[in-house]
Amino acid sequence: MSGVALSPLPTSVPTLLATAIGTALCSASANTLNQLQEVPFDAQMARTRNRPFAARAITPLHGAGFALASGIAGPAILWSMTNPTTAILGASNIILYAGVYTWMKRKSYYNTWVGAVVGAIPPVMGWTACGGQIIPSASNPIQIFLPPFLTSLPSAPVDLALVDNPLAPFALFMLLFSWQFPHFNPLAYLVRGSYAQAGYSMLPVLDPRKNALVSLRHALLLVPICTILTPLSGLTTWWFAVTSLFPNVVAVRAAWAYWKRGGEKEARALFRHMLWYLPAVLGLMMIHKQGLDWSKWIGFGDEAEDEGAKTAQKVTEPSV
Repeated sequence: MSGVALSPLPTSVPTLLATAIGTALCSASANTLNQLQEVPFDAQMARTRNRPFAARAITPLHGAGFALASGIAGPAILWSMTNPTTAILGASNIILYAGVYTWMKRKSYYNTWVGAVVGAIPPVMGWTACGGQIIPSASNPIQIFLPPFLTSLPSAPVDLALVDNPLAPFALFMLLFSWQFPHFNPLAYLVRGSYAQAGYSMLPVLDPRKNALVSLRHALLLVPICTILTPLSGLTTWWFAVTSLFPNVVAVRAAWAYWKRGGEKEARALFRHMLWYLPAVLGLMMIHKQGLDWSKWIGFGDEAEDEGAKTAQKVTEPSV
């Protein structure tokens, strides 16, 4: 939904709802297929043994039927109500999560990187649902939006047609991709005993120190993503580079403490900070959306002044 809201292209409430519902159904299908495959392992872990299949609250046949129905309905809604690109991204996410990611969880700790790709695709689906492009082409090249003080015409209006360029959805993708490491890695560290018991090949089990380092690395990467890549893409104005510094400083500080001391207290603190970090940053992106004049939107801009002038003119005009 944030991808839809941040897109400069025209959209509608049906498109927004169809994107949200279609994506949710794809997610439901992928998650159900994942849990169907992991019943014997979920049953071994305290935090997952109460999941529906492991607890035998739902039969595998019932779950498979639900996964099939939602897996077909999700892409179908996206295809018919938005466009084929969004539907293909939704179907691809089902395959990535229920197939590649689930299989890799017991083979390699790089499963987390695949999972991060899965989590980074939904906002891109919001962008494409409005007709936005994600692949550069001759007719749709990458556009760069420099800070006003570096341009020859700092007061020139922004051409919103240029904001629909592949760098913008890439910025959304990278934000969600990097956010997931300082979000998930400390959580995985807190439940590393369960992962080890079930035989999962997770980074906090195999190398807790590297697990903390990866969290710090991506927390640091979030800083240039917010302060350089996002405004450079035209997704937001350059004021976002300033206002996003606060949540990023908090995140980096928490990630540094986790990497430095590596305890459960620090892991829990980082995990909790990353819970509010994402909605805060997405909210700031909405506020600083390129081409959006909030003063006009709430009725205090030029349009309101023009209406006032017109009203005054009508009052002062003599009647005929």
